[in-house]
Amino acid sequence: MVNIVLHEPEMPANTGNIGRTCVATGSVLHLIEPLGFKINDKMLKRAGLDYWDKLDVRTYVNFEDFLAKNPGAKIYMATTKSKQTYTDVEYEDGCYIMFGKESAGIPEEILLEHKETAVRIPMLDHIRSLNLGNSVAIVLYEALRQQGFKELELEGQLHKYEW
Repeated sequence: MVNIVLHEPEMPANTGNIGRTCVATGSVLHLIEPLGFKINDKMLKRAGLDYWDKLDVRTYVNFEDFLAKNPGAKIYMATTKSKQTYTDVEYEDGCYIMFGKESAGIPEEILLEHKETAVRIPMLDHIRSLNLGNSVAIVLYEALRQQGFKELELEGQLHKYEW
């Protein structure tokens, strides 16, 4: 199992999309306030479709509250500022992967305390960042791949035909 942490997310559609991805992968979603929307926001639920009620979502008043309620958590920080890529590390079962808000990322004060576990997604140098939902999916699925996609369905089935 992997934990996804969003530090002060601003856009309900991104968070809804990420929530849906968490439900599909059995991941827990942690939201660190302040949020740029209300949890019952129509856009949040629309992006999460009918999966939001199946989501294990936990909220925290700030980063310190998150740390206090998750003592000893191994946290990977997804940031454009890291020197190592998201494929350079080995994600442990139960680890936390944190992403920052859409407009500014994770605050540098937090990154400096976690630079050994900071990771980046490679991209062209003139691109500022990827969409938050896409970034979460990229890194989360690498972590799950490394863990052998435990408990995830690995074979699809056609409705009317057979391979």
